Amino acid sequence: MVLYFSATGNTEFIAKEIARRLDDECLNLIERIKKDDHTELSSDKPFVICTPVYVCELPRFLRKYLNQQVFLGSRDIYFIFTSGGYAGISGPMAKKIVRKKKMNYLGHAEFTMPRNYVASDMYDMLGEEEITNRIRTAYGKIPEVVSCIKNRQMLKARHVFFFEKVITVPFNPVWTKIKQPAKDFFANESCIGCGKCVSLCPLNNIELKDKKPVWKNPCAHCMACIGNCPVEAIEYGNITQKKEKYNFAKYKKVISKEDQSHSDNSKTSDSETSSSS
Repeated sequence: MVLYFSATGNTEFIAKEIARRLDDECLNLIERIKKDDHTELSSDKPFVICTPVYVCELPRFLRKYLNQQVFLGSRDIYFIFTSGGYAGISGPMAKKIVRKKKMNYLGHAEFTMPRNYVASDMYDMLGEEEITNRIRTAYGKIPEVVSCIKNRQMLKARHVFFFEKVITVPFNPVWTKIKQPAKDFFANESCIGCGKCVSLCPLNNIELKDKKPVWKNPCAHCMACIGNCPVEAIEYGNITQKKEKYNFAKYKKVISKEDQSHSDNSKTSDSETSSSS
């Protein structure tokens, strides 16, 4: 079973592609997270948990959710991380969660995806060429990861050094408290009051007042609200007004039918080779 949380589509894309190639169920965790629903999940196949990386770690709300979730059936778990290029200490964090459940951590894979974090003037949004390159490179990595999962092999990623943990563990909570307030979010006059931002907030911290969204703390800065607004009415202070709001759906077309056909043919060829060897 492939499980995922995705704010602006990067992780959803990877999760669904992995599930499709594994011929496995794919479950979006957003509603379960919002409702604090920890109904038991059961799978005969390994669990594959796909998640973005926030401030060098697993998202805090997702970490809390997974710690409380009960998994039945298979005792094997893989993790898939999507990030702007650095997954930080997400691997060790995931391993700790799995071991507490007395399950088997079979490693993780890291996918570098287009940056979606528009709410900071420290980061420039990527150009179309770089976005396209990242998506196509990530897509090309999926067959290798799927092959490992099918064969119950360990996924191997870079070594996380001790100094990374020493720096990140105290840094993350301070950064999120100081640099990620919700008060700077607002909806401009283009807002149509559709409530999509309310439905997508994993922390249930957005509500409509007079048909306009209002944000409350704490905020995960996941960018689900700003990246999925159908009329791009949501802004963050004066930082985002001249930036493109990233959503994977705008770039999905870069994975052409020819790419998918080639990938599927390669998958079939690999399967036949394995069968004959």
